[in-house]
Amino acid sequence: MTDAESFEPLEPIADGYRNYLQKDYVVKPEELMLDKTQLLGLTAKEMTVLVGGMRMIGTNYGESKHGVFTDNVGALSTDFFVNLTDMKYTWKPTGKNSYAIVDRASGDEVFTATRFDLVFGSNSVLRAYAELYAQDDSKEKFIKDFVAAWTKVMNADRFDLTC
Repeated sequence: MTDAESFEPLEPIADGYRNYLQKDYVVKPEELMLDKTQLLGLTAKEMTVLVGGMRMIGTNYGESKHGVFTDNVGALSTDFFVNLTDMKYTWKPTGKNSYAIVDRASGDEVFTATRFDLVFGSNSVLRAYAELYAQDDSKEKFIKDFVAAWTKVMNADRFDLTC
């Protein structure tokens, strides 16, 4: 007995964390993700670790492969950051909001991405965090930071917790 039309205004127009964009807007997709990040009360570091981790565990909208820079989907790993920052790849636009990640040597398309993904390689602050997590000795730090950010989001609207 639910009035479906009454829920339409609640449908998200974009969710950078799940790589979802309803349609093209005047505002850039990465700006919509920043807006959601601010509403969630997250820092740039928390946003970076959450997006990278969520891509690796396969939480994209509609099971999209955009931004899933790994062959081992489902495992919480740093592959997103390692492959995003690896200079053996180049980014080539394939549409308004889509890119091919191409091996420089062979010219083969290896991965696909959206602006939501590539902002972590193009923005200087987010790139610094991506490079931090791409390091070989940052795997444990990445997992701890992911769990902390995930817990923060999951507990964000819990009124029963005391501060």
